[in-house]
Amino acid sequence: SFLFQDIDFFERFGAAADCGFQAVEYLFPYAYAPEKLKDALSAHGLTQALFNLAPGDWDAGERGLAALPGRQAEFRAAVAQAGDYAEALGCKQVHAMAGIVPDGADPAPFEKCYVANLRYAADYFAARGIRTLIEPLNSFDVPGYLLKGTQQARRVIDAVGSDNLYLQYDVYHLQIMEGNLAHSFERDLDIIGHVQIAGVPGRFEPSVGE
Repeated sequence: SFLFQDIDFFERFGAAADCGFQAVEYLFPYAYAPEKLKDALSAHGLTQALFNLAPGDWDAGERGLAALPGRQAEFRAAVAQAGDYAEALGCKQVHAMAGIVPDGADPAPFEKCYVANLRYAADYFAARGIRTLIEPLNSFDVPGYLLKGTQQARRVIDAVGSDNLYLQYDVYHLQIMEGNLAHSFERDLDIIGHVQIAGVPGRFEPSVGE
C-alpha cells in the first residue's frame, strides 16, 4: 500500500520479491478476489504477513469499527470476512482497527466496546490459528483515534484477557506519540506480535529522520 506506488498493485508483489522481501503486507485485501491475491503471492514465493480488518467507510474518514458502540454486528461481519481472507491467503495475523472517538465524546464507552469486540475477535481468530493485533496510531495523522499509546494498549490487552491479542508496534506512530522507543520496545516485548518501521517525520525510509 505504501511502497512501489509507481506501478500497478499486482506488479508490486514481484517488485517486492525482486528487492529480496520474503513477505508482504498491505492495508486491505477486500477489493480483490482472494484467489488472485493467492496467485500473486505464490508466483513470487511470498508470505502474506498481515492485513487489516475492514475499517468501515474509509472514504468518509472511518478508521476501524472495533471501538464503535452500535456497530458490533458490522464488526463481527468484518471479523468473519477477514478470517476467510486470512485462511485463503495463509495469513497468520490480522489487525483490528479501533476507530475514531468523536470530538468531545467520553472515550470510556468506546474503550469498553473495544474490549468486548476484541475478546470476540481474539476467540474467533484463535480457533483458526490467526493472531489478533491492535496498533496505537498517532493523533496528528489520525485525530481522535481511540488507541494512542503502548500503556493504553497494554491496559486493553489485559482487560480482554486473551492469549491471542498482541501489540502491533509501529515505530513511526510511537516515536511521534511517545518517543523513548528502545525502552518501550524492551518493556513490551512480551506483548509485541508485529513491528512496522518508517522514518519520522514524513513516514519515509527508516534511514531518514528519527
